[in-house]
Amino acid sequence: MTALVDYRSNRIVQLMQEPVERRDATWLRDSLQQAVLLELATLPPYLCGLWSIKDPVQDEGVFNAIREIVFDEMSHLGLAGNLLTTIGGFPHLADERTAPAYPGPLPGGVRPDLTVSLSGLSKNSLDMYARIEEPDHPIAKADTYTSIGAFYSAVLAAFREHPELITGAHQLTRNMSGHGQGNTVVAIGSLADVEAAIGVIKEQGEGTSASPENPHHGDTDEMAHYYVFREIYHGRKLVKTAENPDRWEFVGDQIPLPRCLPMATVPPGGWGTTGASAPDAETRRLLDEFNQVYSEMLRLLEAAWKADLPATRKDLLNKAVRQMSGLQERAPTLMERPLPGGSGETYGPEFRYVPV
Repeated sequence: MTALVDYRSNRIVQLMQEPVERRDATWLRDSLQQAVLLELATLPPYLCGLWSIKDPVQDEGVFNAIREIVFDEMSHLGLAGNLLTTIGGFPHLADERTAPAYPGPLPGGVRPDLTVSLSGLSKNSLDMYARIEEPDHPIAKADTYTSIGAFYSAVLAAFREHPELITGAHQLTRNMSGHGQGNTVVAIGSLADVEAAIGVIKEQGEGTSASPENPHHGDTDEMAHYYVFREIYHGRKLVKTAENPDRWEFVGDQIPLPRCLPMATVPPGGWGTTGASAPDAETRRLLDEFNQVYSEMLRLLEAAWKADLPATRKDLLNKAVRQMSGLQERAPTLMERPLPGGSGETYGPEFRYVPV
């Protein structure tokens, strides 16, 4: 059984410090629980940015680019969960100790200098998104950091040492075609499946060592997540330079920043019940309702992976997807409700887990 570890701990840092010879089944289960939490933690900030775009038709380029990334991250969450269940573990999502809280760190101590927060789409939020996805050696940036990709590389190495752990048990599958070529959640029943799944997760987020392009997007030219966020931030497409075809720079076509609902940054502990940002009764009701739908979605996902029968797993997953649709329907209403004080900013989802 995977031990419950508070996501605010430095567990990933500790796991990466374990000698290679000690990276056994227990290490893998612990690591993959952290991987599940990492994938989950990226969704609320990206969704807040996406849902804040006022006119998805007028700004369809940026809207579709971020929407594509959201679907990628959803599939990564599914793949990480399958990697865990195929070796006998189960994802823990529906618990106050594991569900990410905002603002706060990424799970496991990844990028400890980064605070992940919830707000509308802006230059600041785009910079945060890019820093979440940043690879060890960005093609278009010289600085280096320890990355999520490095953690997945360690996980893959451990799988290669222990392929006998792969059972193919308790797998969720979902065809997400139409949202990119790498988005289908597939069952993990062999080492080849493991290698393919981790390749998708890493390369969609970071690109490859040779190119910033996403190699899992069919015939279309799409950048990996890090570079998409940087393109929107810089307001220019990332292209190869005419002088040096091996060099990429943000000098391509312009990318106007969309007009967005001015969702303020959710404060520590949420909007609360007292203080300058305290909501009125109706706004508090809407916030609580959103949190309840989000919490039920996490409970359904967790239950889906634990179910023994494939038909039950499929039914529970479908119910979780419907809860996600419920979140999308509720978010714009919150983002249109102004904060008190006349700042011009608005409320927005807290994505706070609420126990039953």
